[in-house]
Amino acid sequence: MSQTLLENRPVAAAPPRPQPPLGLLAEVTHRCPLRCTYCSNPLQLDPKSSELDTDTWKRVFSEAAELGVIHLHMSGGEPTARRDIVELTRHAAEVGLYINLITSGIGVDDAKLDALIEAGCDHIQLSMQGADEAITQRVGGYRGGYEKKQAFARAVVERGVPLTLNAVIHRMNIHQVPEMIEKAVEFGAKRLEIAHTQYYGWALKNRAQLMPAREDVDRTIEEVETARERLKGTLVIDAVFPDYYARYPKLCNGGWGTRTFSVTPAGKVLPCHAAETIRHLDFWNVRDHSLADTWYDGPAFTAYRGTSWMQEPCLSCERKHLDFGGCRCQALALTGDAAATDPVCVKSPLHESIGAMATTESAVAEPGAATYRGFRAG
Repeated sequence: MSQTLLENRPVAAAPPRPQPPLGLLAEVTHRCPLRCTYCSNPLQLDPKSSELDTDTWKRVFSEAAELGVIHLHMSGGEPTARRDIVELTRHAAEVGLYINLITSGIGVDDAKLDALIEAGCDHIQLSMQGADEAITQRVGGYRGGYEKKQAFARAVVERGVPLTLNAVIHRMNIHQVPEMIEKAVEFGAKRLEIAHTQYYGWALKNRAQLMPAREDVDRTIEEVETARERLKGTLVIDAVFPDYYARYPKLCNGGWGTRTFSVTPAGKVLPCHAAETIRHLDFWNVRDHSLADTWYDGPAFTAYRGTSWMQEPCLSCERKHLDFGGCRCQALALTGDAAATDPVCVKSPLHESIGAMATTESAVAEPGAATYRGFRAG
């Protein structure tokens, strides 16, 4: 081949450099007083001995701010189980991050709440397992949690800190959606997330025990729409409905490696909180790589970023830049191939079978005992 022909050969364009991330989910610990059957943490929880130390988390937060992160979602497990949580909060505030504390509210007394607020906590997101003690205990596996959550919610609002309630909805509590909405108003929350269970981690293990009936989901949609109109100006209600009954998949985590990322208690950097289920991926650790290098060049981030990895029917689909093929973790869980079309999509050959499976599971009156989250149960 002549040199001229070599020089004139078309060269594949390099993929565009991704934008900096906007959000970081920092799972600072997997320790938690609750044992929720729907927990999105992995089945193999990170023990306390493997957790990043204080200085490393501080470095992570500094690097995140330098990288362009705006929102820090401090989560777990229960983040306040760490003795250094106030110190970590103060450092995150000092480097300019907006701090959202995601908590069970259990074990956070007034002194610790005041210290967290003084340190710079901007917003608190409180989990809500049910609208009464019986359901709260059944879902979370913790006695007395409901009263503690009520007291904590009121303490947050009294201090003028914005409060969001996060209610994960499933078969065990879907009948309480109207009551949960009223509780959010009663507590003085600014926002309520009605988030139907997404089946990863412990929720996937307990899917048969958690899958709601289609008619219950449809009723919930109507209840949420009615409440949104009635409570306009008082309470913002966000809603995420079950994938298994949908026609198209959701945009997973804003797009793989596009807007946000997670750091596990042991320091693995993930494109989404469930990404460790895709075992062939190489997840870089903050102990070995900077956040910037990982975000832009980490193999786990480049694996499913954009569209070049897609198979058909995603590759030629007109929606590929809307949902990017759906959820990679869900595709793996349901098809065995993380690069497959998310089966909840109507264009997937498995779409009908996924809906039928959900219908069948939800119709079983007594699906058996659920497995509660725990370090020994996975």
